[in-house]
This record gives sequence, C-alpha cells and structure tokens, in this order.
Amino acid sequence: MRAIRFNLTRIAQTAAVLTLTPGIAQAHVKWFAHYSVPQQPMPLHQVFTATTFWQYNATAALLLWLLTVLERQQLGAVVMRSLDRLSAGFEPRIEALYRGGTAVFFTALWVLGDIILTPELKTDSPIIPWLQAAIALSMFWRRTMPFGALGIAFLYAYGVYAYGIFHMLDYPIFLGLAAYLALTGLELDCFGVRPLDIARWMAALTLMWAAMEKWAYPEWTYPVLTSHPEIAMDLNPHFYMISAGVLEFALAFSLLWTPLVRRLAALVLSIMFVSAVLDFGKIDAIGHSMIIVILIGVLVDEEPSTRHRSWLAPVAYGGALTIYLAAYWGFHAALYGTMIW
Repeated sequence: MRAIRFNLTRIAQTAAVLTLTPGIAQAHVKWFAHYSVPQQPMPLHQVFTATTFWQYNATAALLLWLLTVLERQQLGAVVMRSLDRLSAGFEPRIEALYRGGTAVFFTALWVLGDIILTPELKTDSPIIPWLQAAIALSMFWRRTMPFGALGIAFLYAYGVYAYGIFHMLDYPIFLGLAAYLALTGLELDCFGVRPLDIARWMAALTLMWAAMEKWAYPEWTYPVLTSHPEIAMDLNPHFYMISAGVLEFALAFSLLWTPLVRRLAALVLSIMFVSAVLDFGKIDAIGHSMIIVILIGVLVDEEPSTRHRSWLAPVAYGGALTIYLAAYWGFHAALYGTMIW
C-alpha cells in the first residue's frame, strides 16, 4: 500500500508540474529545435521498458473511467451546470469565434509571408501568402466560407507535397477546420454529425499523434529543456518526456469522450497552450492560435449529455493507445524503412 501511495503521489505531482507550468508539454518542438522526420524513432521496446509509461497510462485510463462514472452522478451534473453558466454568453458565438480566429490566423500567416500552415512549414512561393489573405477575407461572408475551406485544404495538400504525408499527419486539425467552415457556410451537417464535432475530432487526432512524437523522439526536445530548465522543474528529461506524452495523449483522447470529460480536457489543454505562449512567445502564439480557438469552442459547447458505459472508458483508451503506437511506428517504418521494435 505504501508503494501504491508513493506512485500515486508521484503521478499527481508530475501531472501538476506539466499542467500548471508553461512549457514543452504543449510547445511544438519542430518550431524551436532541430528535427529529422526520416530519423529512426526510439524502438518500441525502449519506450515500453519505462515503468513510467505503463504506470501513467494505466492511471490515465483509471481517471477517465472515474470521470465517466462521476459525470452520471450529482457531482457531474453540478459541474456541467457550472460550465454552462460560465459559457452561456459564448456558446451562441462559436461560429463567430471560429470565423474570426481563422481570419486572424491567416492574416498573421499572410504578414509573415513564408509559412504554409505552421512555423516549420516554410515556402518561398509568392502565391501562398495571397491565398492566405483570400482565406482570411472569405471569413467575412457565410457564402464565401466554403471557398476559404477549399483554400485551407489546398494548403494542407501543398504541405503534403512539400514535406510528405508523415510530417503532415501532425496537422489534420486543419482539415477539421476546413470541414467546419465548409459545412457551416453551406448550412449542412455530415450525415447527422455537427461541424463542430468534426473539428473537435480532428483536434483530438492531431494531439494524440503529437504525443507519439514525445515518445519516439524525446532527444529533439532535450536542447529546449536545456535552454529552458525551469520547464522540467528538475525532473529527469526522459522521465519528463514520457510523462508529457501520456498527459497530452490522455487529454487529447478525452476530447473524443463524453461532454463533461471533453469540456474539462479542453479547459486544461487551453490553459497549457496559453501558458506555453508565455515561455515561447510569438511563434508559439501564431502556431497554436487555431487549436486554442477550437478548444475554446469545445469548452463552451453545451451539447446535451451522451451516455457511455463507464467500463468502456479504459477499454477505449487502451485501444486508441495501441492503434496510435502501431500506426506511428508502423507507418514510419513503411515510409522510411526504419526498425519498429
């Protein structure tokens, strides 16, 4: 029992450090350090030998189950009503938030001039900035939003052409944004699925994929931790990266779950992204602005509660983790001929 209490205390302390301090837990390392996508990732057996990996993922699955149970109790109803009261003035303005956020984001890219969608995706094309300006302008009228969505989809395809599909799997959130804008502009849904839900799902998929990178390439982040030692709070760098990956994956998966769970996850993720801006500045602010906007929309969304059997929470979490580990290492091996195990 003493060992269990020690582990739970250590987990709680690490989660508090990662959540409450600005840092690399949410800063995108490709924007601040050297990286090589074709590089051999850390073999899976080395990831699995870290006791922290199993302890923290098991704890995340347990907490997800617990929150799913609490959501159906009186306490969950109280928390949900509190969130509804806080977001009452924002929920009717989600569309305006997404359109305005998109306009500001692409205006910033147009001003910078050499970025496709995120800071490490560089271009010297003279056409791209003007396409970004047109996307920003298209947000002013509902009828032109689908054209802006097509522009975003084109930029994503251009990123695939310039940087490869594996690299662009970091950013399916932009395809989710394009789907939201097109469907909203046309006043349609997708076979009964709300445009906001598509944006939410793609944000979750983006962040779950990003969590894999923290386990596959922790060494990319070590120079950043060296230059910003306050981020890791004296934790061992490898231990920190394993913990940060688990935290990001668990919160990202929570965006796919029940209303209260995903709203709480959106709140925590929003705080983490905004706090990272304080440490990493303008580049981080521009790069993460759209995901912050989408997360705010998830936070204030008052969709009626949906029910899931509580036991499905850890099963679904474990299944998603298994699929992502297999997909990340397997797809990398298929494209670059690297070793999986």
